[in-house]
Amino acid sequence: MFSTARLRTQVQGQGRVRWAQRVCVAGLVIACLTSSGCGYSMRRPFPQQVKTVYVEMFQSREFRRGLEFTLTEALQKRILQDTPYKIADKSTADTMITGEVLEVRQNTLGRNFYTGKPRQLQATFIIRFQWKDMRNGQILADQPRFVQSIEYIPPTGETFDYAADEALDELAERIVEQMMSSW
Repeated sequence: MFSTARLRTQVQGQGRVRWAQRVCVAGLVIACLTSSGCGYSMRRPFPQQVKTVYVEMFQSREFRRGLEFTLTEALQKRILQDTPYKIADKSTADTMITGEVLEVRQNTLGRNFYTGKPRQLQATFIIRFQWKDMRNGQILADQPRFVQSIEYIPPTGETFDYAADEALDELAERIVEQMMSSW
């Protein structure tokens, strides 16, 4: 003969087992659904026939030297980091990127009321670039005027060099996006 307390304990125990089974089944279902991903890939849609890129040293029309080196280096790093491509020599590369720093502008956005010194500045970088398939001569991307602006605040220690590094890195990222969207 069962007592009510013992019967209640058995029913509660069965309820816990069923609850644990439901949690396990739900976990397995979620794991299967997230791993299958409905056929989508996290990989960016870059052309598969291109394997290597040669990044020619950017030219510069600007008085400020070093911008072309910084942009070329940033672009090479972005290509290695964000694309399936490898950097290669000009003689062996499938494609080539060429470009030029056309202009750099600085504008004052705000002045200190008491001293008249710039409180906030904006640097605007204007470049051009072209991505060309070396195997057949086809132009894959051509941007004759590509603009990137960045704001910086000198009183907080931000300098033009800081702004230039940030803007050129953003330009490199946008060039890689153009490489992706040109297909």
